[in-house]
Formats: sequence, C-alpha cells, structure tokens
Amino acid sequence: MLTVLGSTAKLCDKVTRRELMQVGGLSLFAGVNLPRLLQASETTAASRPAQVKSVILFNLLGGPSQMDMFDLKPNAPVEVRGEFQPIETSVPGLQVCEHLPNMARLMHKMCLIRTVTHGYNAHNPLPIMTGYTGGGFAQIKAEPTDPPDIGAICQYLGMGPRGMPGAVCLPCYPGWGESSMYPGIRRPGPYGGFLGSQYDPLFAVCEPKFPREPKVAYYDPVLPLGDPRLPTLDELPEITVNRLSRRRSMLDQLDTQFEATRRSGAVDRLSLFQQHAFDMLTTSKTRDAFDLAQETDSLRDRYGRDLSGSSMLVARRLVEAQVPFISVHAEIFGRYGHSYDMHENNFGMLKDHNLPILDRAVPALIEDLDSRGLLDSTLVIVMGEMGRSPKVNAKAGRDHWPQCGFSLLAGGGVKRGFVFGETDNQAAYPISHPVSPGDLVATIYQQLGINPHMTVPDRLGRPVAIAHGGDPIHEILA
Repeated sequence: MLTVLGSTAKLCDKVTRRELMQVGGLSLFAGVNLPRLLQASETTAASRPAQVKSVILFNLLGGPSQMDMFDLKPNAPVEVRGEFQPIETSVPGLQVCEHLPNMARLMHKMCLIRTVTHGYNAHNPLPIMTGYTGGGFAQIKAEPTDPPDIGAICQYLGMGPRGMPGAVCLPCYPGWGESSMYPGIRRPGPYGGFLGSQYDPLFAVCEPKFPREPKVAYYDPVLPLGDPRLPTLDELPEITVNRLSRRRSMLDQLDTQFEATRRSGAVDRLSLFQQHAFDMLTTSKTRDAFDLAQETDSLRDRYGRDLSGSSMLVARRLVEAQVPFISVHAEIFGRYGHSYDMHENNFGMLKDHNLPILDRAVPALIEDLDSRGLLDSTLVIVMGEMGRSPKVNAKAGRDHWPQCGFSLLAGGGVKRGFVFGETDNQAAYPISHPVSPGDLVATIYQQLGINPHMTVPDRLGRPVAIAHGGDPIHEILA
C-alpha cells in the first residue's frame, strides 16, 4: 500500500501509469516509466550540440501588422499600403517602417522571416510557444490539455542551473489585467499543459501605473509604467506554501515498495524538481536578476522605463543567470489599450505607442547582449501570434490575419542581415518558403540542443512531438 497525503492506492508489480501519475498530484511520469523519462532527459537534450544557452521571446500580443512594420508594400493600393513610408536599413535593399529607425540601423544583426503562416485565429501565444495550431478562435484560456511550451520542455529536461527556474514569463501571465469581458483569464501559451503545472514557468508579477486615463476604451493606448518583480510564495498560482510543503514531504511518505524506483535514481530526479520550486524563490541569484536598481540610470533609460522595456532588461539579467527560456509579453491592459490588436486606430497606435516601445527596447537588448558577449549564445525572437489583414477597414484598423506574419530573430546562430521568404504584392500570403509555427519552434529547440522531433506523453500516455510536426529552418541558420 502507498499512502500519500492521506490517500491510499494499491501498488504491485502491475501498478498502472495513471495511479503512478497521481502520486503527489504530479503528472511528471504520465505515460512513461521512470527510467525512460530519465533516459529522455539525459540523452535527448544532448542529441545535438546546443548553439545557444538562452532564448528570449518578445511576444507582440494581439497580432502585429506585417505590412506596416517589416514588409511594407509602397506600390500597393492606398487601402492596403496604409499611411507609413519605408526607410532604408543597414542591409542593402531591405526597407522597414519609417517609425523604426533604430531597428533599421541594426537590421544587419538580424534575420527577418516574412512568411509565417497558419490557421490558428486566436489571441494567445500558444502556436508560437508550442508549434501547435490545432485550436481556434474560441480558445481564450489555458487548459490542462494544452501542449507544453518550450519553457516547459526545458524544465521537463532539467535544463538550467540548480536553484534557478528553467523558464520565466514577464511581466506577468498573458491575460492579466484584461477587461471584464474575460475576467481572470490566462491566455494559452506559457504552461506545462498536459505535462503538469509543475513545469509552468516562474511568472513574474507587476503593478502597472498609467500616466493618464484613455480618451476612448481599447484603442487609445496608455503607456504602462513599472517593473516586473519576483512573486512571493503566496502569489504563485495554484502553488501555495502549504502545497509546496506537501510536495516536499512526499518523498518521506513513499512506501517501501518504491525501493526499485529509488534505486533507479528517479526519486532523486523528482526531488530536484521539487527543490527548484523552493530554491528559485529564495536564492539571492533569482532575486538579483529582478533587481533593476543594480543597473545604471542611463541603461534603464535606453531600454525605457515602461513595463516592456523593464521586462526586457530583466530578461537580459536572466540570461546572465543562465535561464534557458524567457518570454516577454506585450500585454493587453483592458481599456488602457489592446497592444497589437488594432481593429481601430491602427496607425495612431503604432506611431504613438507600439513602435516607439519596440524601436527602443529591442535594439537596446541586442546591443546590450552584444556588448557583454552574450548575443552569440542567446537567441532573441520578436513576433506575434498572427499578422493583420491587408486591407484597412472603415475604422482605420486592420483585422486578424494568421495567413501571413513575420518573425524577427537575432543572435543564437541565425544568419545576420538575412531575409527569408517572400509575400505577394499585398503581404497577404507567402509566395515562397512558408514557415509554420512548428517550424519556428523546432528551430528554437534545435538551437537549444533539444531534438525537435522528441516526443512527450500526453495525459493518456500517447507520444506527442514537442514541435508538432515542425522542422528546423536550416536556411536561416549560420
């Protein structure tokens, strides 16, 4: 018999995987025996030499407009080309939006993919963080049946230094602070999904300040100010101090019939994951990564004192702390603005709000990483979950358009000053080299040294490919 936290279950040589999965409320062992899990974590991560140590994903939540930023079509009809003019960049023949002068100056350090395409019409980063595009517009909150994201896989494999999380989400979980239409939602993407919540990232928390009230709800964005901070134990979602204590004491409650499992080393592996939950909130190394007071005022000003700029600076500090996967999300803050979801006032929101933030924070991050010798070992990705419709609507906005979007990459073994893929004359569809979210995710896994075709078990024990059929984009790799 096994007694764990007051519950009992019979154990014998024919113990079921479902029963084993219930131990301590963890789903770590779903669908595989313990030795196989250990073998996967030990051999798969080393199947190809890692090209990077860390990945920073800047998610432009809402869907950035490709034809108003990095794929302008100045010869298209006015209702397609919009209001912005192209400017030359540091890459001969490559033009970007006139409101991105700092990005234009650094395009020789970047790789631009113009042909990201899929059919997942939903405002969440699930496809670009997992490679999965089988959901739809109706999914607005994370579900335990969702696939695990890149950060969850990093933690599943035990990547990163002891005492630090394998993944961090900044400045808060996607969906925080949104309107009363969807109170308390957590948008799908940065979660352990069917592997279990113990593989969720460390979610930062924030208390944004807004310098003014919006003139109109949603489409008059107001700059959120403030810094992300490390949560207290009580602020961790679904993991209270009591629950952590119960998890920690689980090893003491294992019955002697688990001796074979102990001898396999599996319990030592489990203990490591449990210990991470405590260490990452108590170690000075984690606290220091969030301490922006250690940075100079001039560097803070270069990134910007807004929430996105501060989050990107924390992301750089997390890279220095060797965290494998960091995601930064341009948030949707209810009536204070809808980030890149611009069904109205597209050009005003881009010109006065979104593009200045992007043009300040991303170049600051790239130059900062480069000056510290970290750019080659860090992969930076800038993209959203979809693009915007080619035709400007009656409210000077652009609507959802997952059929075509962009991804901007820098560092991490990708080609510099390289443009991949071509779109039609309205930036509506790829006409060469279409790229799926699965392909992007597979490329990230490969650069991290993880086999992109590795599988993990879902809640029924069925093997699921971590990149959902995607293949690395070899053409963009240096």
